[in-house]
Amino acid sequence: MIDDGTGLLTIGELARATGLTVRTIRYWSDEGALPPVARSSGGYRLYDAASVARLELIRTLRELGLGLDDVRKVLAGETTVAEVAAAHVTALDAQISSLKVTRAVLSSVARRGSTAEEMTLMNKLARLSAAERKRIMEEFVEELFHGLDSVDPAIQERMRSTAVDLPEEPTPEQVDAWVELAEMVQDPEFRAQMREVVEFNAADQDRAAAAGRSLWFPMRMLRLATEARARGIAPESPEAAALLREVLGDGDPAAVLARMESASNDRLARYRELLSTVKGAGTPSAHRAEFGWVVAALRAGADR
Repeated sequence: MIDDGTGLLTIGELARATGLTVRTIRYWSDEGALPPVARSSGGYRLYDAASVARLELIRTLRELGLGLDDVRKVLAGETTVAEVAAAHVTALDAQISSLKVTRAVLSSVARRGSTAEEMTLMNKLARLSAAERKRIMEEFVEELFHGLDSVDPAIQERMRSTAVDLPEEPTPEQVDAWVELAEMVQDPEFRAQMREVVEFNAADQDRAAAAGRSLWFPMRMLRLATEARARGIAPESPEAAALLREVLGDGDPAAVLARMESASNDRLARYRELLSTVKGAGTPSAHRAEFGWVVAALRAGADR
């Protein structure tokens, strides 16, 4: 405290009182966060008891990660500590989310022994913003249904619900699945395959007979194949043909075969597996063997 009865403090005394360095206090003062209340006869900056309290607030805000611009606004009354804190929480959440994705990418790279090129691609795709990742999936779904007004709205809604994103804390497996999924849905060949499936669904809706529409429920085909395989019925056997006739009724086996071939290939099965993994639902059975049995039985029937 200077010896003039004013009770004012020099920067050195302020540093000793607060435990901060002279350099730090001088910097904050130069930046306008801690203006001196007066100057000594020798031109030295002087501070009062209110400056000590102000300095403690500055230190607290800085330790919480706020920039000097925000600190100045709080001190000037242009904003409140609560408002700045809320904005800072939002920014920190975004940083934390980004760090979690980075951690998952690095864990996946380490686990897989990825090359530098693979790591670059994984990092690029995984670190896309949530909005960009959502856009990739939504554009894929919109392209599938473009111009097909007759597709069952329930089917459209189910497809749109698959516009999945990485969770806040993705596992390395989810990062792997998201990267593969993002590449898949941007592949023109895969989009064409999916479009074909959707067009079949649209054609189903245009059929007049309810029985004709009911042919296309995948679960019905799945149950048929599951039961037949459990009984040891070969797809090319007469028993398999009888089972198919019972399920298909007056439906066109060739049309059913075309539909099943379009909807049960390995890439579509992989697509469903990836969606499930990204959603955190585990990897479901793609029922490749069951749908393969149906396709084989239909092909055998077509050859008879």
